[in-house]
Amino acid sequence: MVTSSSGKPEGAQLSASATSPRILQLLPALGDGGVERSTVEMVGYLRDKGIENIVASGGGDLVAAVEAAGARHLTIPVGRKSPWAIIANAFTVASLIDREAIDIVHARSRAPAWAGWLATRIARRRCQFFTTFHGVYGHGNALKRFYNRVMLRGPLVVANSQFIRDHIQTVYGYPADRIVVAARGIDPALFDPAGISAEQKDAARREFGIGEREPMLVMVSRITGWKGHAVLVDALSHLADRPWRLVLVGSGNDRVIADLKARIAGHGLSERIVLAGSRRDVPVLLAAADLAFSASTEPEAFGRAAIEAEAMETPVIATDHGGSRETVLPGRTGWLVTPGDAEAMAVAIGEALAAPERLAEMGRAGRAFVLDTFTTAKMLSQEFSAYQRLMDAAP
Repeated sequence: MVTSSSGKPEGAQLSASATSPRILQLLPALGDGGVERSTVEMVGYLRDKGIENIVASGGGDLVAAVEAAGARHLTIPVGRKSPWAIIANAFTVASLIDREAIDIVHARSRAPAWAGWLATRIARRRCQFFTTFHGVYGHGNALKRFYNRVMLRGPLVVANSQFIRDHIQTVYGYPADRIVVAARGIDPALFDPAGISAEQKDAARREFGIGEREPMLVMVSRITGWKGHAVLVDALSHLADRPWRLVLVGSGNDRVIADLKARIAGHGLSERIVLAGSRRDVPVLLAAADLAFSASTEPEAFGRAAIEAEAMETPVIATDHGGSRETVLPGRTGWLVTPGDAEAMAVAIGEALAAPERLAEMGRAGRAFVLDTFTTAKMLSQEFSAYQRLMDAAP
C-alpha cells in the first residue's frame, strides 16, 4: 500500500504528464540529515525548472519541507532492508513508475536503490535509474560489496565529494567518466553572518550561560559513536583551566547520549558542556560561536557541518580524513587533526583560543572559500547535469 503524507491511499488521482520528464527520488526516511536536505533542495530545483517530481520515503520531519518545496511525498518504506521487503517495495515502486509515467528514478541509499533498480526492471514503462553515493559503506567482504554495488548499477552515479569519487573508483572500479561529482553546498542567504544581529548572538550566548569574554564552542552533528563527541570531550578535559563553553547541537541514540553525559560528568564538565538537542537556529549559533568542530573518527563522505560553520565566518577544527580534507583549509580556514587523537585536538583548541585575531581572519577566509566552492546552487547544477545526461540519452 502506498499512501500520501496525509495517510490517504494513492491511486487514480495521480496523473502522468506527457510533456516533461518526471522524477522520482527514493530515500529511507526524511529525518534531519544531509541526505534528506539534499533531497529537499533538489525538489525545489526541479520545481523551478518545471519538472514534476515525487519523493518516496518512510516519512519523517522533513515531509512538510518536501511538499512546501514543490513535490508530492508518498509514504513507502523503501528503507527496509530484508530481501522480502525490498522485493515488495520494488513492485510498489514499479506500479508507481507505470501509473505516474516516471522517467528517472533517483535513489539516495542502498535499500531504496535495490527497490528502485528492480522496479525499473519490473515496470512496463522504460525508466532510467541512477544514484547519489552519499557515504562510504562497509565493504569488508564480498557480500557487502555486492549489496553496495546496487548504487553503481545505473549508467551514472553522483559522488558527493572528490573523496567519494576516489572511493568509488578504487574500491569498485567504476569508470571515471560515469561519475558526476556534486559536492554538497550551503545557501549563502541562509548562512549569512551579515543577517544575524548582535542581539541574536548575545541572546544565543545568554541562553547557554556563556559570558561575554568566554569562548563559545559549537559542534553540530548527530550524536552517534563515530562522530567523535567523546574525543572532543576528552580533549576539552585537558583544557579545564581555560575559559570556554561547548554547545553540542543534534539528536541521537538514547544510549549514546547517556554514555556521552556520563563521560562529561566523569570529567567534571557538566556545567560547561550543554547538549542542546536538535535546533532550527543553527546559523545563529554558528555566528555566535568562536570555534566549531567536525570530530568524526571515521571519514566524513563530505560533512556539511564544516562548510556551514565557515559560511558563518567561524573557523573549524576537523579530523584529517575524508571530505574534511576538501572542506577545511589548514592554517587558512581552520585546523585538521589526527582522527581519534584527543591530545592533538586539545593542542589545536588551545592554539585557536590563544589567538582571537587569527580566528577572525580565518573566519573571513572561510566564508570566501565556501562562497567560491560550496554553494547549493553549484551542487544542484552539478547533480542536475546527471539528470540532463540521462534525459539527453533517452530514446
